[in-house]
Amino acid sequence: MRTFFLIKPGEIELKLGNRREFVHRLKEQIQKRLHGIHFDLEEYPGRFFLSVEEKDTDFALFVLQHCPGVNGIAQAIKSEKRTERILKAAIEIASKEAARGARRFKVETRRSDKSFPLDSYGMSAAAGDAVTQALSSLSVDVHNPDFIIAIEIRERAYIYASTSPGPRGLPVGSQGKGVLLLSGGIDSPVAGYMMARRGLAIESVYFHTYPFTSEEAQKKVEQLARRIAIWTGSMHAWIVSFTEVQLKIKKGGREEANTLMLRMAMMKAADVIASRIKARAIVTGESLGQVASQTAENLRLSQSMTSLPVLRPLIGIDKEETIATARRIGTYTISILPYEDCCVLFSPKHPVLKPDFEDLRAYFSSLELESEILKAVDKAEEKFFSFGDALREYGLDAYAEFWNAGGPRA
Repeated sequence: MRTFFLIKPGEIELKLGNRREFVHRLKEQIQKRLHGIHFDLEEYPGRFFLSVEEKDTDFALFVLQHCPGVNGIAQAIKSEKRTERILKAAIEIASKEAARGARRFKVETRRSDKSFPLDSYGMSAAAGDAVTQALSSLSVDVHNPDFIIAIEIRERAYIYASTSPGPRGLPVGSQGKGVLLLSGGIDSPVAGYMMARRGLAIESVYFHTYPFTSEEAQKKVEQLARRIAIWTGSMHAWIVSFTEVQLKIKKGGREEANTLMLRMAMMKAADVIASRIKARAIVTGESLGQVASQTAENLRLSQSMTSLPVLRPLIGIDKEETIATARRIGTYTISILPYEDCCVLFSPKHPVLKPDFEDLRAYFSSLELESEILKAVDKAEEKFFSFGDALREYGLDAYAEFWNAGGPRA
Protein backbone atom coordinates (compact mmCIF):
# COMPACT_ATOMS: atom_id res chain seq x y z
CA MET A 1 0.00 0.00 0.00
CA ARG A 2 1.11 3.54 -0.77
CA THR A 3 0.03 6.97 0.42
CA PHE A 4 -0.52 9.71 -2.12
CA PHE A 5 -0.01 13.39 -1.26
CA LEU A 6 -1.14 16.39 -3.26
CA ILE A 7 1.21 19.32 -2.52
CA LYS A 8 0.22 22.96 -3.11
CA PRO A 9 3.22 25.21 -3.81
CA GLY A 10 1.54 28.54 -3.06
CA GLU A 11 3.56 31.75 -3.54
CA ILE A 12 5.89 30.48 -6.24
CA GLU A 13 2.87 30.22 -8.54
CA LEU A 14 2.77 34.03 -8.59
CA LYS A 15 6.22 34.23 -10.17
CA LEU A 16 6.31 34.90 -13.89
CA GLY A 17 9.49 34.72 -15.96
CA ASN A 18 11.53 32.83 -13.35
CA ARG A 19 8.77 30.54 -12.06
CA ARG A 20 10.55 27.43 -13.37
CA GLU A 21 13.59 28.24 -11.24
CA PHE A 22 11.45 28.40 -8.07
CA VAL A 23 9.62 25.18 -8.98
CA HIS A 24 12.91 23.39 -9.60
CA ARG A 25 14.29 24.64 -6.27
CA LEU A 26 11.24 23.43 -4.33
CA LYS A 27 11.29 20.03 -6.04
CA GLU A 28 14.98 19.73 -5.22
CA GLN A 29 14.35 20.62 -1.56
CA ILE A 30 11.58 18.02 -1.20
CA GLN A 31 13.73 15.34 -2.83
CA LYS A 32 16.72 16.18 -0.63
CA ARG A 33 14.69 15.92 2.57
CA LEU A 34 13.03 12.64 1.59
CA HIS A 35 16.04 10.78 0.24
CA GLY A 36 16.08 8.30 3.12
CA ILE A 37 12.84 6.65 1.92
CA HIS A 38 11.38 5.23 -1.28
CA PHE A 39 9.22 7.85 -2.97
CA ASP A 40 7.96 9.11 -6.32
CA LEU A 41 7.60 12.85 -6.91
CA GLU A 42 5.87 14.35 -9.94
CA GLU A 43 5.39 17.99 -10.83
CA TYR A 44 2.53 19.44 -12.84
CA PRO A 45 1.45 23.08 -13.24
CA GLY A 46 0.41 24.34 -9.82
CA ARG A 47 0.87 21.03 -8.01
CA PHE A 48 3.36 18.40 -6.87
CA PHE A 49 2.29 14.79 -6.33
CA LEU A 50 4.16 12.58 -3.89
CA SER A 51 3.75 8.85 -3.41
CA VAL A 52 5.34 7.04 -0.45
CA GLU A 53 5.04 3.66 1.21
CA GLU A 54 2.25 3.62 3.76
CA LYS A 55 4.68 3.06 6.66
CA ASP A 56 6.39 6.35 5.77
CA THR A 57 3.19 8.43 5.69
CA ASP A 58 3.73 10.30 8.97
CA PHE A 59 7.38 10.97 8.17
CA ALA A 60 6.59 12.36 4.70
CA LEU A 61 3.91 14.62 6.16
CA PHE A 62 6.35 15.87 8.82
CA VAL A 63 8.95 16.68 6.16
CA LEU A 64 6.47 18.56 3.97
CA GLN A 65 5.15 20.53 6.95
CA HIS A 66 8.70 21.80 7.57
CA CYS A 67 9.68 22.58 3.95
CA PRO A 68 9.43 26.30 3.07
CA GLY A 69 7.67 26.86 -0.25
CA VAL A 70 4.97 24.28 0.53
CA ASN A 71 1.62 25.97 1.05
CA GLY A 72 -0.55 22.97 1.88
CA ILE A 73 -0.52 19.17 1.89
CA ALA A 74 -3.43 16.79 1.42
CA GLN A 75 -3.62 13.00 1.47
CA ALA A 76 -5.54 12.37 -1.73
CA ILE A 77 -7.00 9.62 -3.86
CA LYS A 78 -5.70 9.54 -7.43
CA SER A 79 -8.35 8.44 -9.89
CA GLU A 80 -9.05 7.98 -13.56
CA LYS A 81 -11.04 10.83 -15.08
CA ARG A 82 -14.26 8.84 -15.05
CA THR A 83 -17.27 10.15 -13.17
CA GLU A 84 -18.09 6.87 -11.46
CA ARG A 85 -14.50 6.49 -10.22
CA ILE A 86 -14.49 10.04 -8.85
CA LEU A 87 -17.82 9.51 -7.07
CA LYS A 88 -16.53 6.29 -5.50
CA ALA A 89 -13.46 8.15 -4.19
CA ALA A 90 -15.64 10.98 -2.82
CA ILE A 91 -17.77 8.45 -0.91
CA GLU A 92 -14.63 6.79 0.48
CA ILE A 93 -13.29 10.08 1.77
CA ALA A 94 -16.68 11.11 3.18
CA SER A 95 -16.96 7.78 5.02
CA LYS A 96 -13.71 8.45 6.87
CA GLU A 97 -14.85 11.95 7.86
CA ALA A 98 -18.25 10.61 9.02
CA ALA A 99 -16.46 8.04 11.17
CA ARG A 100 -14.71 10.95 12.91
CA GLY A 101 -18.08 12.52 13.74
CA ALA A 102 -18.56 14.93 10.82
CA ARG A 103 -22.16 15.57 9.77
CA ARG A 104 -22.13 18.42 7.24
CA PHE A 105 -20.07 18.78 4.08
CA LYS A 106 -19.73 20.60 0.81
CA VAL A 107 -17.98 19.76 -2.46
CA GLU A 108 -15.64 22.06 -4.38
CA THR A 109 -14.46 21.13 -7.86
CA ARG A 110 -11.66 22.61 -9.97
CA ARG A 111 -11.83 21.47 -13.57
CA SER A 112 -8.59 22.33 -15.36
CA ASP A 113 -9.36 19.81 -18.11
CA LYS A 114 -12.25 21.48 -19.94
CA SER A 115 -12.85 18.34 -22.03
CA PHE A 116 -14.26 16.56 -18.99
CA PRO A 117 -18.01 16.11 -19.63
CA LEU A 118 -19.24 17.66 -16.35
CA ASP A 119 -18.42 21.25 -15.49
CA SER A 120 -17.28 22.18 -11.97
CA TYR A 121 -20.81 22.79 -10.66
CA GLY A 122 -22.14 19.61 -12.24
CA MET A 123 -19.32 17.49 -10.75
CA SER A 124 -19.86 19.00 -7.30
CA ALA A 125 -23.60 18.38 -7.47
CA ALA A 126 -23.11 14.78 -8.60
CA ALA A 127 -20.64 14.11 -5.79
CA GLY A 128 -22.95 15.68 -3.21
CA ASP A 129 -25.83 13.50 -4.33
CA ALA A 130 -23.69 10.35 -4.35
CA VAL A 131 -22.37 10.95 -0.84
CA THR A 132 -25.76 11.72 0.74
CA GLN A 133 -27.29 8.65 -0.90
CA ALA A 134 -24.48 6.40 0.32
CA LEU A 135 -24.17 7.91 3.80
CA SER A 136 -27.45 8.91 5.43
CA SER A 137 -25.65 10.53 8.39
CA LEU A 138 -24.23 13.26 6.13
CA SER A 139 -25.95 16.29 4.66
CA VAL A 140 -24.80 19.10 2.36
CA ASP A 141 -24.16 22.48 4.01
CA VAL A 142 -22.34 24.93 1.76
CA HIS A 143 -22.21 27.68 4.42
CA ASN A 144 -20.97 25.85 7.52
CA PRO A 145 -19.54 22.45 6.56
CA ASP A 146 -17.59 20.20 8.91
CA PHE A 147 -15.40 19.23 5.97
CA ILE A 148 -14.95 19.94 2.29
CA ILE A 149 -14.49 17.32 -0.40
CA ALA A 150 -12.11 18.83 -2.97
CA ILE A 151 -12.09 17.42 -6.50
CA GLU A 152 -9.40 18.47 -8.97
CA ILE A 153 -9.78 17.34 -12.56
CA ARG A 154 -6.44 17.75 -14.29
CA GLU A 155 -4.40 15.17 -16.26
CA ARG A 156 -6.02 12.79 -13.75
CA ALA A 157 -8.59 13.31 -11.02
CA TYR A 158 -7.58 13.96 -7.42
CA ILE A 159 -10.01 13.80 -4.52
CA TYR A 160 -9.23 14.82 -0.95
CA ALA A 161 -10.72 16.42 2.16
CA SER A 162 -8.52 18.02 4.81
CA THR A 163 -5.42 20.03 3.89
CA SER A 164 -2.56 20.39 6.36
CA PRO A 165 -0.78 23.76 6.27
CA GLY A 166 2.83 24.01 5.17
CA PRO A 167 5.29 26.77 6.12
CA ARG A 168 4.37 28.78 2.98
CA GLY A 169 6.92 31.25 1.63
CA LEU A 170 9.70 30.48 -0.84
CA PRO A 171 11.97 27.44 -1.22
CA VAL A 172 15.25 27.61 0.68
CA GLY A 173 18.12 28.84 -1.50
CA SER A 174 15.93 30.67 -3.99
CA GLN A 175 17.06 34.02 -2.50
CA GLY A 176 20.72 33.21 -2.03
CA LYS A 177 22.57 32.74 1.24
CA GLY A 178 22.72 34.69 4.50
CA VAL A 179 24.77 34.61 7.70
CA LEU A 180 22.70 34.40 10.89
CA LEU A 181 24.11 35.83 14.12
CA LEU A 182 22.92 32.99 16.33
CA SER A 183 22.98 33.45 20.09
CA GLY A 184 21.43 31.26 22.74
CA GLY A 185 18.46 33.60 23.12
CA ILE A 186 14.87 33.44 21.92
CA ASP A 187 15.07 35.91 19.05
CA SER A 188 17.83 34.84 16.68
CA PRO A 189 16.53 31.28 16.02
CA VAL A 190 13.14 32.77 15.14
CA ALA A 191 14.85 35.25 12.81
CA GLY A 192 16.65 32.38 11.07
CA TYR A 193 13.39 30.47 10.66
CA MET A 194 11.62 33.53 9.25
CA MET A 195 14.32 34.21 6.67
CA ALA A 196 14.41 30.52 5.66
CA ARG A 197 10.70 30.89 4.86
CA ARG A 198 11.63 33.80 2.59
CA GLY A 199 13.95 31.57 0.59
CA LEU A 200 17.28 32.42 2.24
CA ALA A 201 19.77 29.60 2.76
CA ILE A 202 21.27 30.08 6.23
CA GLU A 203 24.70 29.57 7.75
CA SER A 204 25.09 30.66 11.37
CA VAL A 205 27.84 32.19 13.44
CA TYR A 206 28.08 31.95 17.22
CA PHE A 207 30.52 34.03 19.26
CA HIS A 208 31.90 32.07 22.20
CA THR A 209 33.88 33.62 25.07
CA TYR A 210 35.21 30.70 27.07
CA PRO A 211 35.76 30.65 30.05
CA PHE A 212 33.31 33.53 30.59
CA THR A 213 30.64 31.46 28.86
CA SER A 214 30.40 27.74 29.48
CA GLU A 215 30.64 24.80 27.12
CA GLU A 216 26.96 24.20 27.91
CA ALA A 217 26.17 27.58 26.33
CA GLN A 218 27.84 26.45 23.11
CA LYS A 219 26.03 23.10 23.16
CA LYS A 220 22.76 24.97 23.60
CA VAL A 221 23.45 27.03 20.47
CA GLU A 222 24.40 23.91 18.53
CA GLN A 223 21.09 22.34 19.53
CA LEU A 224 19.28 25.46 18.29
CA ALA A 225 21.19 25.19 15.00
CA ARG A 226 19.95 21.61 14.60
CA ARG A 227 16.40 22.75 15.30
CA ILE A 228 16.61 25.46 12.64
CA ALA A 229 18.06 22.92 10.19
CA ILE A 230 14.66 21.21 10.01
CA TRP A 231 13.49 24.34 8.14
CA THR A 232 16.68 25.14 6.23
CA GLY A 233 17.55 21.56 5.21
CA SER A 234 21.00 21.72 6.83
CA MET A 235 23.13 24.15 8.81
CA HIS A 236 26.77 25.17 8.73
CA ALA A 237 27.61 26.71 12.11
CA TRP A 238 30.73 28.80 12.64
CA ILE A 239 31.92 28.83 16.28
CA VAL A 240 34.08 31.93 16.70
CA SER A 241 36.12 32.33 19.88
CA PHE A 242 35.72 36.01 20.76
CA THR A 243 37.35 36.08 24.20
CA GLU A 244 40.38 38.15 23.17
CA VAL A 245 38.21 40.62 21.26
CA GLN A 246 35.93 41.07 24.23
CA LEU A 247 38.78 41.51 26.70
CA LYS A 248 40.34 44.13 24.47
CA ILE A 249 37.05 46.00 24.32
CA LYS A 250 36.76 45.87 28.11
CA LYS A 251 40.27 47.29 28.47
CA GLY A 252 39.29 50.26 26.31
CA GLY A 253 37.90 51.98 29.35
CA ARG A 254 34.50 53.22 28.10
CA GLU A 255 32.23 50.76 29.88
CA GLU A 256 29.01 52.37 28.66
CA ALA A 257 30.05 51.58 25.07
CA ASN A 258 31.10 47.95 25.64
CA THR A 259 27.96 46.37 24.20
CA LEU A 260 28.03 48.62 21.15
CA MET A 261 31.69 47.89 20.49
CA LEU A 262 31.00 44.16 20.82
CA ARG A 263 28.05 44.35 18.40
CA MET A 264 30.21 46.24 15.92
CA ALA A 265 32.97 43.64 16.23
CA MET A 266 30.48 40.83 15.71
CA MET A 267 29.08 42.52 12.65
CA LYS A 268 32.60 42.95 11.28
CA ALA A 269 33.34 39.25 11.85
CA ALA A 270 30.05 38.24 10.24
CA ASP A 271 30.92 40.43 7.26
CA VAL A 272 34.26 38.61 6.85
CA ILE A 273 32.57 35.20 7.05
CA ALA A 274 29.86 36.31 4.61
CA SER A 275 32.52 37.34 2.11
CA ARG A 276 34.28 33.97 2.39
CA ILE A 277 31.12 31.89 1.93
CA LYS A 278 29.63 34.24 -0.71
CA ALA A 279 26.61 35.18 1.40
CA ARG A 280 24.45 38.10 0.28
CA ALA A 281 23.14 39.29 3.65
CA ILE A 282 23.53 39.20 7.42
CA VAL A 283 20.54 38.20 9.57
CA THR A 284 20.01 39.22 13.19
CA GLY A 285 17.26 38.79 15.76
CA GLU A 286 17.20 42.48 16.67
CA SER A 287 13.89 44.21 17.44
CA LEU A 288 13.64 47.99 17.60
CA GLY A 289 13.89 49.27 21.17
CA GLN A 290 13.83 45.82 22.77
CA VAL A 291 17.16 46.38 24.57
CA ALA A 292 19.54 49.30 24.83
CA SER A 293 21.75 48.17 21.94
CA GLN A 294 18.72 48.06 19.62
CA THR A 295 17.78 51.73 19.39
CA ALA A 296 17.67 53.09 15.85
CA GLU A 297 20.94 54.97 16.45
CA ASN A 298 22.71 51.91 17.82
CA LEU A 299 21.49 49.71 14.98
CA ARG A 300 22.91 52.23 12.50
CA LEU A 301 26.27 52.11 14.29
CA SER A 302 26.59 48.29 14.26
CA GLN A 303 25.37 48.11 10.67
CA SER A 304 28.12 50.49 9.57
CA MET A 305 30.57 47.58 9.91
CA THR A 306 29.26 45.90 6.74
CA SER A 307 28.22 46.91 3.26
CA LEU A 308 25.84 43.94 3.08
CA PRO A 309 22.13 44.31 3.80
CA VAL A 310 21.34 43.49 7.42
CA LEU A 311 18.01 41.66 7.55
CA ARG A 312 16.08 42.03 10.81
CA PRO A 313 12.80 40.13 10.39
CA LEU A 314 11.80 40.79 14.03
CA ILE A 315 12.40 44.56 13.86
CA GLY A 316 8.76 45.51 14.44
CA ILE A 317 7.55 42.41 16.27
CA ASP A 318 6.47 42.35 19.91
CA LYS A 319 8.39 40.02 22.22
CA GLU A 320 5.28 37.97 22.98
CA GLU A 321 4.80 37.34 19.25
CA THR A 322 8.39 36.18 18.98
CA ILE A 323 7.95 33.85 21.97
CA ALA A 324 4.78 32.41 20.41
CA THR A 325 6.70 31.66 17.20
CA ALA A 326 9.62 30.16 19.15
CA ARG A 327 7.21 27.84 20.93
CA ARG A 328 5.61 26.82 17.64
CA ILE A 329 8.90 25.98 15.91
CA GLY A 330 10.34 24.16 18.93
CA THR A 331 13.19 26.49 19.92
CA TYR A 332 11.73 28.20 22.99
CA THR A 333 12.44 25.51 25.60
CA ILE A 334 16.06 25.36 24.43
CA SER A 335 16.50 29.15 24.34
CA ILE A 336 15.42 29.57 27.97
CA LEU A 337 17.99 27.10 29.31
CA PRO A 338 20.06 29.05 31.91
CA TYR A 339 23.34 29.40 30.02
CA GLU A 340 24.15 33.05 29.36
CA ASP A 341 25.89 34.34 26.25
CA CYS A 342 28.75 36.83 26.10
CA CYS A 343 26.50 39.84 25.45
CA VAL A 344 24.74 39.40 28.81
CA LEU A 345 27.91 38.86 30.84
CA PHE A 346 29.66 42.02 29.62
CA SER A 347 26.64 44.35 29.51
CA PRO A 348 27.29 47.77 31.13
CA LYS A 349 25.01 49.08 33.86
CA HIS A 350 24.30 52.29 31.92
CA PRO A 351 24.66 51.60 28.19
CA VAL A 352 24.71 54.24 25.49
CA LEU A 353 21.23 54.79 24.03
CA LYS A 354 21.83 57.64 21.57
CA PRO A 355 25.46 57.44 20.49
CA ASP A 356 27.43 60.10 18.70
CA PHE A 357 27.96 58.17 15.47
CA GLU A 358 31.32 59.67 14.46
CA ASP A 359 32.68 59.65 18.02
CA LEU A 360 31.97 55.95 18.58
CA ARG A 361 33.17 54.99 15.12
CA ALA A 362 36.45 56.71 15.97
CA TYR A 363 36.54 54.95 19.35
CA PHE A 364 36.01 51.59 17.66
CA SER A 365 38.92 52.31 15.31
CA SER A 366 41.11 53.30 18.26
CA LEU A 367 40.60 49.88 19.83
CA GLU A 368 42.43 48.30 16.88
CA LEU A 369 40.31 45.16 16.93
CA GLU A 370 40.61 44.19 13.29
CA SER A 371 43.59 41.86 13.64
CA GLU A 372 41.95 40.10 16.62
CA ILE A 373 38.70 39.76 14.68
CA LEU A 374 40.45 38.27 11.65
CA LYS A 375 42.45 35.93 13.88
CA ALA A 376 39.24 34.76 15.56
CA VAL A 377 37.53 34.16 12.21
CA ASP A 378 40.56 32.30 10.85
CA LYS A 379 40.48 29.96 13.86
CA ALA A 380 36.70 29.51 13.81
CA GLU A 381 35.46 25.96 14.21
CA GLU A 382 33.04 24.93 11.48
CA LYS A 383 30.32 22.43 12.34
CA PHE A 384 27.86 20.94 9.89
CA PHE A 385 24.43 19.73 10.90
CA SER A 386 22.68 17.68 8.23
CA PHE A 387 18.95 17.24 7.76
CA GLY A 388 19.47 13.85 9.36
CA ASP A 389 20.87 15.56 12.47
CA ALA A 390 17.77 17.75 12.53
CA LEU A 391 15.53 14.67 12.28
CA ARG A 392 17.31 13.14 15.25
CA GLU A 393 16.78 16.37 17.17
CA TYR A 394 13.04 15.88 16.61
CA GLY A 395 13.12 12.26 17.76
CA LEU A 396 13.02 10.65 14.31
CA ASP A 397 16.13 8.57 14.95
CA ALA A 398 15.37 5.72 12.57
CA TYR A 399 14.89 8.07 9.64
CA ALA A 400 17.92 10.12 10.69
CA GLU A 401 20.08 7.01 10.57
CA PHE A 402 19.06 6.16 7.02
CA TRP A 403 19.21 9.79 5.92
CA ASN A 404 22.77 10.22 7.15
CA ALA A 405 23.77 6.87 5.66
CA GLY A 406 22.49 8.08 2.30
CA GLY A 407 20.46 4.96 1.60
CA PRO A 408 16.75 4.24 1.60
CA ARG A 409 14.98 2.50 4.42
CA ALA A 410 14.46 -1.24 3.92
